[in-house]
Amino acid sequence: MSKAETKDLSKFLKPFPSGVQETVWFLRDFVWDLYPQTNELIYDNYNAVAFGWSPTDRVGHTFCSIAVGRTSMNVHFGFYWGSEIADPEKRLIGEGNQYRYILVKDPAEFPKAYMKKLLTEAYANSLAKVKDKKQIMEGLTITKSVSEKKRTTKAKPVKKTAKKKVAAKKKK
Repeated sequence: MSKAETKDLSKFLKPFPSGVQETVWFLRDFVWDLYPQTNELIYDNYNAVAFGWSPTDRVGHTFCSIAVGRTSMNVHFGFYWGSEIADPEKRLIGEGNQYRYILVKDPAEFPKAYMKKLLTEAYANSLAKVKDKKQIMEGLTITKSVSEKKRTTKAKPVKKTAKKKVAAKKKK
């Protein structure tokens, strides 16, 4: 399997709007074209569809990822160990111990050149974390987990005043 293996990811992205899917496919091609020797790890989880690239099959070695929130529909282009890489332009979001990302709303506005620089450092950082070089694998697409339950957007509760107005209109 490889960049050409899209069956599972296509299925996992199906519930999302076409614009979100187009952004995700654009970002996926961007990373695969730069790092074809790495492995794509896919997670179809409760809150998001997330997938990232790693020199091994371990999430702890992931250097870059894409995630789509099930309720927000936000597309994150992130760095698993983003707190450990330089971000001279301060474009990355996140204040936790590890993960940093940018929101990608429009592929045309994606800062390719800047992200290539960050990817270079993130990939080197990831390789340094691989203690046993026998773990390194090349060019695979691996579906790591699929959650049975998926988060859905809940309908907003109708306010009592709105209910009264509807009832009053029905009486007229």
